[in-house]
Amino acid sequence: MDNMVTETLKEVGALLEGHFLLSSGKHSNRYVQCAKLLQYPDKAEQVLKVAVDKVKDLDFDIVVGPAMGGVVAAYEMGRQLGKPSIFTERQEGKMTLRRGFEIKPGQKILIMEDVVTTGKSSLETIEVLKALGGEVIGIACIVDRGSAKIDYPIYSCIKLNIESFDKEECSLCKEGLEIVKPGSRNIKA
Repeated sequence: MDNMVTETLKEVGALLEGHFLLSSGKHSNRYVQCAKLLQYPDKAEQVLKVAVDKVKDLDFDIVVGPAMGGVVAAYEMGRQLGKPSIFTERQEGKMTLRRGFEIKPGQKILIMEDVVTTGKSSLETIEVLKALGGEVIGIACIVDRGSAKIDYPIYSCIKLNIESFDKEECSLCKEGLEIVKPGSRNIKA
């Protein structure tokens, strides 16, 4: 299954090589741009089915995706599982639940992300949902980069061990390679 996911990510141009500024502020020589996968509904369906198969027997009521990357992924996860899906988004830098979306007290929630690196977006979303009385049962994602220290189970389509570096320790910076910021979070190099 890992081979199919990796090959599909490469085929659609979602697995990139270069010098990247991650949403976490760290630098990396590889980047996964899941939007390149999610533009192809048939390929997204096939890849996300891997995570769907891992969570289909779990007890939860709704899928919540942190914007930006989790919106389409959460929709597809919900579609395949026959569950509603909504999303959180940042408003003035703070993760919020808007647009009339609701979480009822005691509602069981699966978070759906595109890529989990540090887990920052997922953890911010979890805090919002817990404050509303929701119960998060886990985090699903297309790619688990394996560097997050999260106290929730992670159900990924694939785990990729992609190194990341603090700016001060980045060999790519020292080589003078231009940095690219492909993520959606508004951070500076």
